[in-house]
Amino acid sequence: MSKRYERLFQNFTFNSGVQVRNRLMMAPMTTFSADQHDYVSVEELDYYRLRANGVGTVITACAYVAKSGKGFDGQMAIDHDGTIDGLTRLAKVIHEGGAKAVVQLYHGGRLAVPRLVPNQETWSASHVAPLLDRGFYSIDQAPKALSHEEVLQIVHDFGEATRRAIVAGFDGIELHGASGYLLQQFVSPHSNRRQDNWGGSEAKRLNFSLAIIEEVKRVIAEYATKPFLIGYRFSPEEPETPGITMKETFGLVEALIEHQLDYVHLASTDAWAKPRRGVTSERSRMELLAERINNRVPLIGVGSIHSADDALAVLEQANVPFVAIGRALVVDPQWVEKVHAGNESLITHILKTTVQKEKCIPTPLWQLILSHEGWFPVEKEK
Repeated sequence: MSKRYERLFQNFTFNSGVQVRNRLMMAPMTTFSADQHDYVSVEELDYYRLRANGVGTVITACAYVAKSGKGFDGQMAIDHDGTIDGLTRLAKVIHEGGAKAVVQLYHGGRLAVPRLVPNQETWSASHVAPLLDRGFYSIDQAPKALSHEEVLQIVHDFGEATRRAIVAGFDGIELHGASGYLLQQFVSPHSNRRQDNWGGSEAKRLNFSLAIIEEVKRVIAEYATKPFLIGYRFSPEEPETPGITMKETFGLVEALIEHQLDYVHLASTDAWAKPRRGVTSERSRMELLAERINNRVPLIGVGSIHSADDALAVLEQANVPFVAIGRALVVDPQWVEKVHAGNESLITHILKTTVQKEKCIPTPLWQLILSHEGWFPVEKEK
């Protein structure tokens, strides 16, 4: 490889003892491609198999921990033991490529899709409807406010999902606390209007996430027989008012550091996006977070990473130790291998409409790529 990119391929050992071969991760991207039972499908296995040969870590698409949290058609489940066989096959194909396998755990909360959840009833921290559309579905109904007992049940659900991930052979879990989903809904002053242990102050709004982390740690201590990591993904700001700003995010990150996670993962469509509220700075949110964290926990940068130089800039200019690649790895499954072999100039940056089978892109994901103009760079047939 070019000496210029050696830093991308340095190995690393996380706090838990999990070792990875490089600083490149496959970002968690929804595939909409589980089978009719929400089990891992053959198409998904092929999709991950092709992309596990270069990155150090594969973070899978989010898997719902309870039926009440399902947020997508074709979303992978991890809510009962019947899912373990498919999850085991998924961890195996990732390991065969040499990457570590991390499954992202999720509950959609008020952004779960009513027609996909029991009684068409969504749940959240408080009875507050979302103001803005997120993702691929428009959700405008006000959710049911969770009781204290129901909150504890969801904490337990995340623990049980972690147990299943351990049994299936994964190397870790990532808690999905980003993109407006349930963990973020508890952190947010917009969606959390509670006045109990789970809300009422900025500190109490963190208690749900921290309770899940402690439950996950308890489960790992009881069931894991090899190093097993915990990561946490977060969105640094949200558009609602009142809502999460960089000020609240700095508080969240400090709490996560105190709880000794293996990494924190920035959720952003642009790694270099600048803050909108909560801090005055001309630097990007990623740079401000890296400075604030000061290497106390590894930070993963992500968002519009297309070239090897883009990835290197995250590590060198922002002083961020890991970079996650999403759409670029869908477009070119050999992205990492090409950089490692010194063939970065051969990376493909545009999808042709004839390459679905070659690139093992599951049909539901492929159809969405073609129908959502601007999401992926697609060369239309002439």
